[in-house]
Amino acid sequence: MGREAGITEGQLHDLARFEESDDFGAAEKLALRLTVSLTKTPATVDDQLFAALRAEFTEPQLVELATAIAWENYRARFNRTFAILADGFSEGAFCPLPEA
Repeated sequence: MGREAGITEGQLHDLARFEESDDFGAAEKLALRLTVSLTKTPATVDDQLFAALRAEFTEPQLVELATAIAWENYRARFNRTFAILADGFSEGAFCPLPEA
């Protein structure tokens, strides 16, 4: 799905280091900063990040972005609760892991 949406191999490779990567534009980096903020526990978005997001995205875009991030976090946490594992649909595909 990611490649079909235009995500490049370089972006997949650099996802864990998106801040330093030249493969991500300014808007993409803002969206990823929001993703990181909303994925942490507790989930917080500081005023500086929110102001930058408001300058880059319209209110409907921000709602859609926050909804997508929240939904993926919901699914991940739900799946962990019931030990639901991947079905292997992307087996053999590139899957970046978080940096230690």
